[in-house]
Amino acid sequence: MTKAAVSLVEVTDVYESLQEGLRLCDGLAGLNTNDKILIKPNIVSWDFDLPFPPYGVITTSTVITALVRILVEHGFSDLTIGEGALPTLNPKADAVYEALGYKKLQERYGVKLVDFNQGEFVATDYGDGFKLDIAKQALEADKIINVPVLKTHNQAKVSLGIKNLKGCLNKKSKQACHGVGDEELSRMFPRIIEKLPVALTIIDGLYTLEKGPGPTGKAFRKDLLIASRDPFACDLVGAAVLGYQAKEVVHLTNYAKRHGYSMELADYEVRGESVAEHQEFVDYDWEWSDEDTGPAGFQKRGITGLAIRKYDSSLCTGCSVQYNPMLILFSSAFKGDPFPNVEVVSGKQQLASTGFEKSVLFGKCACHLNKNNSNINKAIPIWGCPPDLEKFVEVLSEEGIKCDYNEYVRFRHYLFGRYKENEGFKLADWSVE
Repeated sequence: MTKAAVSLVEVTDVYESLQEGLRLCDGLAGLNTNDKILIKPNIVSWDFDLPFPPYGVITTSTVITALVRILVEHGFSDLTIGEGALPTLNPKADAVYEALGYKKLQERYGVKLVDFNQGEFVATDYGDGFKLDIAKQALEADKIINVPVLKTHNQAKVSLGIKNLKGCLNKKSKQACHGVGDEELSRMFPRIIEKLPVALTIIDGLYTLEKGPGPTGKAFRKDLLIASRDPFACDLVGAAVLGYQAKEVVHLTNYAKRHGYSMELADYEVRGESVAEHQEFVDYDWEWSDEDTGPAGFQKRGITGLAIRKYDSSLCTGCSVQYNPMLILFSSAFKGDPFPNVEVVSGKQQLASTGFEKSVLFGKCACHLNKNNSNINKAIPIWGCPPDLEKFVEVLSEEGIKCDYNEYVRFRHYLFGRYKENEGFKLADWSVE
């Protein structure tokens, strides 16, 4: 049996290195020049109001530019870049594409730009009662080139190619992927690819990210490209570079079992660089207190009277993006005295406990789940999908918990400021020359 080929290339010049990676894995062999090709980057979120470090979070524009150029040079002309980022970006998707330089690709090469959130979604039946609403543009493509980022994910351990296709779903289906039981995250999103014509996966490893998938994680320069016509093989190598075996990543295990894949790296042909030479463990999770009362940092600061239950896989992407900011805001309210015996729950399965004076219900799902919870002495519902942080500050202030929104603003500036160009972090990687 022929082993699936995966290329692992160390980047010198992005264009030249991507050419080499595609040559090594014969990446263009499954494409015809008359195909309608959809390029699917990872644009999980963006922010025009506060500093946003994209390192290890967003697919670099340099890789997308190199890919488009290579495709055009090989005679491909029907090219589309499409993404369905967080719904909060809806009014600004066009501006995000412009900020990333995609408008220049449109002018230069005739690339079409589509925002899945503004288009039509098709109810798609996977069988076994499993249905998802998928972007029509994704379903109508002849071939999809999936271009995720080499990063970890605090709910899924790694976020690579298979996970990146979640961006093809509408908001309701994305939320459904963060369910409980049979609808748990690691069971749901590995199914998405089954109805999509993914012909090539290219993992953008110019940067990698620990404790991802958002900018609150810490990025490192990595300078790698991983490519394969086999989506699982590509993710397997990506996970290995991040320090994880497939059997340690539940969604990869689920995919492998469903599709009859080996989870052993030796059963795949890695061409180019050696995985062992570039393998380095990248932590995916945040440390929490043993009592499940909040981040380990809160315990070190001596914060008491507050129990923030750790997020789980049922916390949707929108609330996940607001979760760390919520922690910063709670931290800003600590002035040395204990909090007034407050519990915080989130997601679709956390129930407020007995013994607390106040129970903060963070997000619409937690509000609905706990609306008749007899354990609650006083509920503080923070509605929203996701919650608005300024509204969060306002509501907690009415309860005597004085969060300082300016501390969150300062935190955002800190996140951006810790990346220095002389240390290899280049914002130019998200522009098109």
